[in-house]
Amino acid sequence: MVAGNIQNATNGFGSKDVIVSRLDKNGKLLSESILGGKGLDEVEKMIPTPDGGALLGIYSRSSEIRGTGSGATAKNSSSENPNPVSRYPKSTENYGEGDYWIVKLNNDGKVEWERNFGGKGDDHVRTMAFTSSGYIIGGESRSERSGNKTVGIEEGTDLWLISLNTKGDEQWQKSYNFKNRDILMGMNVITGKPSTDNRQPSTKGILLGGYTQAEGKIEADDETFWMLYIDNDGNEQWRKHVKGESRKKEERLSDLKMNKDGSIVLAGTSAEELGKENWKIVKLGDSQIDQLIEKQDMKIYPNPVSDYCYVEIGFEFKEADITLYDMGGRQLQSLKTKNKVTKINTQNLIQGAYLITVKTDDNQTANAKLIKK
Repeated sequence: MVAGNIQNATNGFGSKDVIVSRLDKNGKLLSESILGGKGLDEVEKMIPTPDGGALLGIYSRSSEIRGTGSGATAKNSSSENPNPVSRYPKSTENYGEGDYWIVKLNNDGKVEWERNFGGKGDDHVRTMAFTSSGYIIGGESRSERSGNKTVGIEEGTDLWLISLNTKGDEQWQKSYNFKNRDILMGMNVITGKPSTDNRQPSTKGILLGGYTQAEGKIEADDETFWMLYIDNDGNEQWRKHVKGESRKKEERLSDLKMNKDGSIVLAGTSAEELGKENWKIVKLGDSQIDQLIEKQDMKIYPNPVSDYCYVEIGFEFKEADITLYDMGGRQLQSLKTKNKVTKINTQNLIQGAYLITVKTDDNQTANAKLIKK
Protein backbone atom coordinates (compact mmCIF):
# COMPACT_ATOMS: atom_id res chain seq x y z
CA MET A 1 0.00 0.00 0.00
CA VAL A 2 1.12 3.55 -0.82
CA ALA A 3 -0.47 6.59 0.82
CA GLY A 4 -0.41 10.22 -0.27
CA ASN A 5 -2.59 13.30 -0.66
CA ILE A 6 -4.82 14.57 -3.44
CA GLN A 7 -6.11 18.15 -3.73
CA ASN A 8 -9.56 19.25 -4.89
CA ALA A 9 -10.33 15.85 -6.43
CA THR A 10 -13.62 15.52 -8.31
CA ASN A 11 -14.37 12.32 -6.42
CA GLY A 12 -12.95 13.64 -3.12
CA PHE A 13 -14.54 15.19 -0.06
CA GLY A 14 -12.64 18.38 0.83
CA SER A 15 -9.78 20.67 -0.15
CA LYS A 16 -7.25 17.89 0.45
CA ASP A 17 -7.94 14.17 0.90
CA VAL A 18 -5.92 11.02 1.52
CA ILE A 19 -5.47 8.53 -1.31
CA VAL A 20 -4.28 4.95 -0.71
CA SER A 21 -3.16 2.77 -3.63
CA ARG A 22 -2.79 -1.01 -3.43
CA LEU A 23 -0.09 -2.42 -5.72
CA ASP A 24 0.94 -5.98 -6.48
CA LYS A 25 4.58 -7.07 -6.15
CA ASN A 26 5.29 -5.83 -9.70
CA GLY A 27 3.84 -2.38 -9.06
CA LYS A 28 0.54 -2.95 -10.87
CA LEU A 29 -2.34 -0.94 -9.44
CA LEU A 30 -5.02 -3.16 -7.88
CA SER A 31 -7.34 -0.64 -6.24
CA GLU A 32 -7.51 2.86 -4.79
CA SER A 33 -9.27 4.42 -1.81
CA ILE A 34 -9.99 8.07 -1.08
CA LEU A 35 -10.54 9.14 2.54
CA GLY A 36 -11.50 12.57 3.79
CA GLY A 37 -13.82 15.01 5.50
CA LYS A 38 -15.11 18.45 4.58
CA GLY A 39 -11.78 20.26 4.97
CA LEU A 40 -8.08 19.39 4.81
CA ASP A 41 -6.70 15.95 5.63
CA GLU A 42 -2.98 15.16 5.23
CA VAL A 43 -1.48 11.71 5.77
CA GLU A 44 1.66 11.91 7.93
CA LYS A 45 2.50 8.25 8.51
CA MET A 46 1.47 4.75 7.46
CA ILE A 47 2.70 1.56 9.13
CA PRO A 48 2.01 -2.09 8.29
CA THR A 49 -0.05 -4.13 10.73
CA PRO A 50 0.54 -7.84 11.52
CA ASP A 51 -2.73 -8.89 9.84
CA GLY A 52 -1.51 -7.61 6.46
CA GLY A 53 -3.33 -4.29 6.69
CA ALA A 54 -2.10 -0.80 7.50
CA LEU A 55 -2.61 1.99 10.01
CA LEU A 56 -2.85 5.58 8.76
CA GLY A 57 -1.95 8.61 10.86
CA ILE A 58 -3.68 11.65 9.34
CA TYR A 59 -3.45 15.30 10.36
CA SER A 60 -7.09 16.34 10.03
CA ARG A 61 -8.69 19.75 9.89
CA SER A 62 -11.94 18.22 8.68
CA SER A 63 -15.34 17.82 10.22
CA GLU A 64 -17.20 14.58 9.66
CA ILE A 65 -19.53 14.12 6.69
CA ARG A 66 -22.95 13.45 8.15
CA GLY A 67 -25.68 11.25 6.76
CA THR A 68 -23.40 8.59 5.27
CA GLY A 69 -23.10 6.28 8.25
CA SER A 70 -19.86 4.82 9.55
CA GLY A 71 -17.75 3.19 6.86
CA ALA A 72 -20.14 4.10 4.03
CA THR A 73 -18.52 3.64 0.63
CA ALA A 74 -19.18 4.16 -3.06
CA LYS A 75 -17.12 2.68 -5.87
CA ASN A 76 -16.39 4.24 -9.24
CA SER A 77 -15.03 2.34 -12.23
CA SER A 78 -15.03 2.56 -16.01
CA SER A 79 -13.48 0.89 -19.03
CA GLU A 80 -10.73 3.55 -18.91
CA ASN A 81 -10.04 2.86 -15.22
CA PRO A 82 -11.02 -0.72 -14.41
CA ASN A 83 -9.52 -0.50 -10.91
CA PRO A 84 -12.22 0.29 -8.34
CA VAL A 85 -11.98 3.54 -6.37
CA SER A 86 -13.55 3.29 -2.92
CA ARG A 87 -14.64 6.46 -1.11
CA TYR A 88 -14.57 6.61 2.68
CA PRO A 89 -16.04 9.81 4.16
CA LYS A 90 -14.81 10.78 7.61
CA SER A 91 -17.41 9.77 10.18
CA THR A 92 -15.71 10.88 13.41
CA GLU A 93 -16.06 14.25 15.10
CA ASN A 94 -13.29 16.88 14.86
CA TYR A 95 -12.58 18.75 18.10
CA GLY A 96 -10.29 21.64 17.22
CA GLU A 97 -8.05 23.37 14.70
CA GLY A 98 -6.26 20.13 13.82
CA ASP A 99 -6.68 16.59 15.17
CA TYR A 100 -5.15 13.11 15.01
CA TRP A 101 -7.29 11.02 12.63
CA ILE A 102 -6.29 7.34 12.90
CA VAL A 103 -7.65 4.89 10.31
CA LYS A 104 -7.15 1.11 10.28
CA LEU A 105 -7.25 -0.60 6.85
CA ASN A 106 -7.51 -4.34 6.23
CA ASN A 107 -5.35 -6.15 3.67
CA ASP A 108 -7.80 -5.20 0.90
CA GLY A 109 -7.45 -1.52 1.73
CA LYS A 110 -10.94 -1.27 3.26
CA VAL A 111 -11.56 0.76 6.41
CA GLU A 112 -11.98 -1.42 9.51
CA TRP A 113 -12.23 1.40 12.06
CA GLU A 114 -11.36 5.06 12.53
CA ARG A 115 -10.71 7.22 15.59
CA ASN A 116 -10.31 10.98 16.01
CA PHE A 117 -8.36 12.53 18.88
CA GLY A 118 -7.93 16.19 19.65
CA GLY A 119 -8.53 19.21 21.84
CA LYS A 120 -9.66 22.73 20.96
CA GLY A 121 -6.23 23.81 19.68
CA ASP A 122 -3.92 22.41 17.01
CA ASP A 123 -2.79 18.79 17.41
CA HIS A 124 -0.47 17.33 14.77
CA VAL A 125 0.13 13.59 14.48
CA ARG A 126 3.69 12.69 13.34
CA THR A 127 4.53 9.05 13.84
CA MET A 128 3.18 5.67 14.97
CA ALA A 129 4.47 2.26 15.95
CA PHE A 130 3.15 -1.23 16.61
CA THR A 131 3.71 -2.67 20.09
CA SER A 132 2.81 -5.91 21.87
CA SER A 133 -0.26 -4.16 23.34
CA GLY A 134 -1.45 -2.39 20.18
CA TYR A 135 -0.35 0.94 18.73
CA ILE A 136 1.45 4.05 19.97
CA ILE A 137 0.36 7.29 18.26
CA GLY A 138 2.60 10.34 18.70
CA GLY A 139 2.74 13.99 17.71
CA GLU A 140 2.57 17.53 19.08
CA SER A 141 -0.24 19.34 20.81
CA ARG A 142 -1.16 22.97 21.53
CA SER A 143 -4.44 21.94 23.17
CA GLU A 144 -5.31 22.16 26.84
CA ARG A 145 -7.64 19.47 28.25
CA SER A 146 -10.64 19.64 25.93
CA GLY A 147 -12.40 17.53 23.33
CA ASN A 148 -11.28 13.98 24.07
CA LYS A 149 -7.77 15.10 25.13
CA THR A 150 -7.37 14.27 28.82
CA VAL A 151 -3.86 15.71 29.39
CA GLY A 152 -2.84 19.37 29.28
CA ILE A 153 0.25 21.26 28.08
CA GLU A 154 3.04 22.91 30.09
CA GLU A 155 4.56 25.32 27.58
CA GLY A 156 4.17 26.12 23.88
CA THR A 157 3.80 22.81 22.05
CA ASP A 158 4.17 19.54 23.98
CA LEU A 159 4.47 15.93 22.88
CA TRP A 160 1.19 14.02 23.02
CA LEU A 161 1.14 10.22 22.94
CA ILE A 162 -1.89 7.94 22.76
CA SER A 163 -1.90 4.17 23.26
CA LEU A 164 -4.57 2.14 21.43
CA ASN A 165 -5.28 -1.57 21.43
CA THR A 166 -5.61 -3.39 18.11
CA LYS A 167 -9.36 -2.60 18.01
CA GLY A 168 -8.65 1.13 18.32
CA ASP A 169 -9.76 1.48 21.95
CA GLU A 170 -7.81 4.01 23.99
CA GLN A 171 -5.55 2.60 26.72
CA TRP A 172 -3.79 5.77 27.93
CA GLN A 173 -2.73 9.32 27.02
CA LYS A 174 0.50 11.04 28.11
CA SER A 175 2.05 14.49 27.60
CA TYR A 176 5.76 15.41 27.74
CA ASN A 177 7.50 18.80 27.69
CA PHE A 178 11.10 19.82 26.92
CA LYS A 179 10.95 23.57 26.25
CA ASN A 180 9.18 25.99 23.90
CA ARG A 181 7.96 24.15 20.78
CA ASP A 182 8.71 20.40 21.00
CA ILE A 183 8.62 18.46 17.72
CA LEU A 184 8.42 14.65 17.63
CA MET A 185 10.04 13.10 14.54
CA GLY A 186 10.83 9.43 15.20
CA MET A 187 9.78 6.44 17.26
CA ASN A 188 11.46 3.05 17.75
CA VAL A 189 9.98 0.14 19.72
CA ILE A 190 12.35 -1.91 21.87
CA THR A 191 11.23 -5.54 22.06
CA GLY A 192 12.15 -8.51 24.20
CA LYS A 193 11.68 -12.21 23.66
CA PRO A 194 8.14 -13.49 22.93
CA SER A 195 6.26 -14.83 25.91
CA THR A 196 5.69 -18.59 26.08
CA ASP A 197 2.01 -18.30 25.11
CA ASN A 198 2.40 -15.54 22.53
CA ARG A 199 4.52 -15.30 19.37
CA GLN A 200 4.44 -11.51 19.48
CA PRO A 201 7.64 -10.12 21.08
CA SER A 202 6.96 -8.19 24.29
CA THR A 203 7.51 -4.43 24.21
CA LYS A 204 10.04 -3.25 26.77
CA GLY A 205 9.76 0.39 25.87
CA ILE A 206 9.67 3.09 23.19
CA LEU A 207 12.52 5.40 22.19
CA LEU A 208 11.35 8.79 20.88
CA GLY A 209 13.43 11.37 19.03
CA GLY A 210 12.85 14.98 18.07
CA TYR A 211 13.99 18.56 18.60
CA THR A 212 12.91 21.69 20.41
CA GLN A 213 12.29 24.82 18.38
CA ALA A 214 12.14 28.42 19.54
CA GLU A 215 8.75 30.07 19.11
CA GLY A 216 10.23 33.23 17.63
CA LYS A 217 13.81 34.27 16.95
CA ILE A 218 16.42 31.50 17.08
CA GLU A 219 18.09 31.68 20.47
CA ALA A 220 21.10 30.01 22.02
CA ASP A 221 20.37 26.65 23.68
CA ASP A 222 17.14 26.18 21.75
CA GLU A 223 17.54 23.91 18.74
CA THR A 224 19.05 20.59 19.78
CA PHE A 225 18.25 16.93 19.17
CA TRP A 226 16.69 15.07 22.09
CA MET A 227 15.74 11.50 22.95
CA LEU A 228 13.04 10.32 25.33
CA TYR A 229 12.71 6.74 26.55
CA ILE A 230 9.38 5.56 28.00
CA ASP A 231 8.06 2.18 29.11
CA ASN A 232 5.08 0.48 27.46
CA ASP A 233 2.70 2.31 29.81
CA GLY A 234 4.06 5.71 28.80
CA ASN A 235 6.05 6.36 31.99
CA GLU A 236 9.21 8.37 31.33
CA GLN A 237 12.42 6.49 32.11
CA TRP A 238 15.00 9.04 30.96
CA ARG A 239 15.63 11.89 28.50
CA LYS A 240 18.83 13.10 26.88
CA HIS A 241 19.91 16.08 24.76
CA VAL A 242 22.48 15.67 21.98
CA LYS A 243 24.57 18.82 21.96
CA GLY A 244 26.10 20.12 18.74
CA GLU A 245 29.43 21.82 18.10
CA SER A 246 27.79 25.16 18.72
CA ARG A 247 24.67 25.68 20.82
CA LYS A 248 23.85 28.72 18.66
CA LYS A 249 23.13 26.52 15.66
CA GLU A 250 19.64 25.56 14.62
CA GLU A 251 19.49 21.77 14.71
CA ARG A 252 16.43 19.82 13.58
CA LEU A 253 16.15 16.06 13.80
CA SER A 254 14.59 14.25 10.84
CA ASP A 255 14.54 10.71 12.26
CA LEU A 256 16.27 8.28 14.56
CA LYS A 257 16.92 4.57 14.07
CA MET A 258 17.98 1.95 16.55
CA ASN A 259 20.40 -0.73 15.33
CA LYS A 260 20.41 -4.36 16.34
CA ASP A 261 23.54 -3.86 18.45
CA GLY A 262 21.85 -1.19 20.58
CA SER A 263 23.50 1.81 18.93
CA ILE A 264 21.36 4.74 17.80
CA VAL A 265 21.68 6.86 14.66
CA LEU A 266 20.17 10.36 14.66
CA ALA A 267 19.93 12.25 11.38
CA GLY A 268 18.89 15.81 10.74
CA THR A 269 20.14 19.26 9.77
CA SER A 270 22.31 21.88 11.41
CA ALA A 271 22.59 25.56 10.41
CA GLU A 272 23.74 28.91 11.76
CA GLU A 273 20.89 30.54 9.85
CA LEU A 274 17.85 29.41 7.89
CA GLY A 275 18.58 28.37 4.32
CA LYS A 276 22.19 27.33 5.02
CA GLU A 277 21.63 23.87 6.44
CA ASN A 278 24.13 21.00 6.48
CA TRP A 279 23.36 17.38 7.23
CA LYS A 280 24.08 16.29 10.78
CA ILE A 281 24.35 12.56 11.51
CA VAL A 282 25.25 11.25 14.95
CA LYS A 283 25.79 7.65 16.03
CA LEU A 284 25.51 6.95 19.75
CA GLY A 285 26.45 3.95 21.83
CA ASP A 286 24.07 3.94 24.77
CA SER A 287 24.69 1.53 27.64
CA GLN A 288 21.10 1.80 28.88
CA ILE A 289 19.66 0.92 25.49
CA ASP A 290 22.32 -1.75 24.95
CA GLN A 291 21.17 -3.54 28.11
CA LEU A 292 17.58 -3.58 26.84
CA ILE A 293 18.37 -5.22 23.50
CA GLU A 294 17.87 -8.97 23.42
CA LYS A 295 21.18 -10.35 22.17
CA GLN A 296 21.47 -13.62 20.25
CA ASP A 297 24.75 -15.43 19.72
CA MET A 298 23.83 -16.03 16.08
CA LYS A 299 21.09 -15.06 13.64
CA ILE A 300 20.39 -16.25 10.09
CA TYR A 301 18.15 -14.22 7.77
CA PRO A 302 16.21 -14.68 5.63
CA ASN A 303 15.39 -18.15 6.88
CA PRO A 304 14.02 -20.08 4.97
CA VAL A 305 16.30 -18.89 2.16
CA SER A 306 16.10 -19.02 -1.65
CA ASP A 307 19.48 -17.72 -2.88
CA TYR A 308 21.54 -15.80 -0.32
CA CYS A 309 21.33 -15.54 3.47
CA TYR A 310 23.21 -13.54 6.08
CA VAL A 311 24.86 -14.93 9.20
CA GLU A 312 25.03 -12.40 12.04
CA ILE A 313 27.36 -13.14 14.96
CA GLY A 314 26.18 -11.62 18.23
CA PHE A 315 29.35 -11.70 20.36
CA GLU A 316 32.65 -9.86 20.05
CA PHE A 317 35.48 -11.52 18.08
CA LYS A 318 38.45 -10.78 15.82
CA GLU A 319 38.10 -13.67 13.36
CA ALA A 320 35.61 -16.52 13.03
CA ASP A 321 35.07 -19.67 10.96
CA ILE A 322 31.59 -20.20 9.51
CA THR A 323 30.87 -23.74 8.39
CA LEU A 324 27.83 -25.17 6.59
CA TYR A 325 26.89 -28.85 7.07
CA ASP A 326 24.11 -31.03 5.76
CA MET A 327 22.08 -32.92 8.36
CA GLY A 328 24.27 -35.98 7.84
CA GLY A 329 27.28 -34.05 9.13
CA ARG A 330 28.98 -33.59 5.76
CA GLN A 331 30.80 -30.26 5.42
CA LEU A 332 29.60 -28.29 2.36
CA GLN A 333 31.07 -24.81 2.83
CA SER A 334 33.62 -23.14 5.09
CA LEU A 335 34.85 -19.55 5.20
CA LYS A 336 36.63 -17.13 7.51
CA THR A 337 35.23 -13.74 8.44
CA LYS A 338 36.09 -10.67 10.47
CA ASN A 339 32.65 -9.15 9.99
CA LYS A 340 29.63 -9.25 12.28
CA VAL A 341 27.41 -10.02 9.26
CA THR A 342 28.53 -12.40 6.50
CA LYS A 343 26.73 -13.24 3.24
CA ILE A 344 26.34 -16.94 2.36
CA ASN A 345 25.51 -18.30 -1.11
CA THR A 346 22.95 -21.14 -0.93
CA GLN A 347 22.01 -21.29 -4.62
CA ASN A 348 23.60 -24.73 -5.13
CA LEU A 349 21.89 -26.31 -2.13
CA ILE A 350 18.91 -28.60 -2.63
CA GLN A 351 15.69 -28.09 -0.67
CA GLY A 352 15.97 -29.19 2.95
CA ALA A 353 17.54 -28.48 6.34
CA TYR A 354 21.20 -27.61 7.04
CA LEU A 355 23.35 -26.63 10.01
CA ILE A 356 25.54 -23.53 10.20
CA THR A 357 28.19 -23.35 12.92
CA VAL A 358 30.39 -20.48 14.06
CA LYS A 359 33.69 -20.79 15.93
CA THR A 360 35.77 -17.74 16.84
CA ASP A 361 39.50 -17.34 17.45
CA ASP A 362 38.86 -17.34 21.21
CA ASN A 363 36.76 -20.56 21.04
CA GLN A 364 33.28 -19.03 21.28
CA THR A 365 30.79 -21.20 19.38
CA ALA A 366 27.23 -20.99 18.12
CA ASN A 367 25.05 -22.93 15.69
CA ALA A 368 21.66 -22.63 14.04
CA LYS A 369 19.53 -24.50 11.54
CA LEU A 370 19.09 -23.16 8.00
CA ILE A 371 16.13 -24.11 5.81
CA LYS A 372 16.59 -24.01 2.03
CA LYS A 373 13.35 -23.44 0.09
